[in-house]
Amino acid sequence: MDAKLIAAFRRARSLSVLTGAGVSAASGIPTFRDKQTGLWENFDAAELATPGAFRRDPALVWGWYEWRRMQVLRAEPNPAHRALAAMAERIPTFTLITQNVDDLHERAGSPNVIHLHGELARPYCEACRQPYVHPPGIPELPEGGAQLEPPRCQACGARVRPGVVWFGESLPELDWLAALEAVKTCEVFLSVGTSAFVQPAASLIDLANRVGAVTVQINPNPTDADRAVAFALRGPAGELLPQLVHEVWEGKGSALK
Repeated sequence: MDAKLIAAFRRARSLSVLTGAGVSAASGIPTFRDKQTGLWENFDAAELATPGAFRRDPALVWGWYEWRRMQVLRAEPNPAHRALAAMAERIPTFTLITQNVDDLHERAGSPNVIHLHGELARPYCEACRQPYVHPPGIPELPEGGAQLEPPRCQACGARVRPGVVWFGESLPELDWLAALEAVKTCEVFLSVGTSAFVQPAASLIDLANRVGAVTVQINPNPTDADRAVAFALRGPAGELLPQLVHEVWEGKGSALK
């Protein structure tokens, strides 16, 4: 890797990381761009991830999110998740901002993860916003998924909805403000596995540039951010992140591979 990039990480006392679906893809979590399977193969994922879809057919949408939650519960963190957790141990001020709705970063050991798009594991009442706790264990669903009526809130009786941010909804304000504050004070900003297309998360790269941070992107494919970052690394996150940890900290991250 570029010597200037390695030097920037070695100097850094603060690092902010933005992750997207590409980080969890190697754990078997399909992205929205992937073709759906089973019951969902005739649906566009983006069409199911809206408030309107939940109003029209709550059983279809809840069933789809339970199928996704089942996939996450069966998945394991991959080397990209573990490499980021290793960075958190080595850099004094580390903030992980994710667009992913799974908990693989937390299971890998990253602390204080900011979930901009919500979490599959945290559904809540659509009326009173009372949190709902899933029964323990992995839901018993057919491999292809199934339509399921959403549970009812124990406080008010209204429907429970998935704990994610749907298209057309605003990001959680406190989480967004925390992300902005972290990027404003970071010395290095790392974008991993995201297309840098979805706003407002994509604007964090521009903010990092404005405050003078060293900006880095890791992605297997070209993105809109290629010309905006100082270093654009092309390749899978599960390979490049462990390599970066290894090269920056002189072999201490080699076990991550």
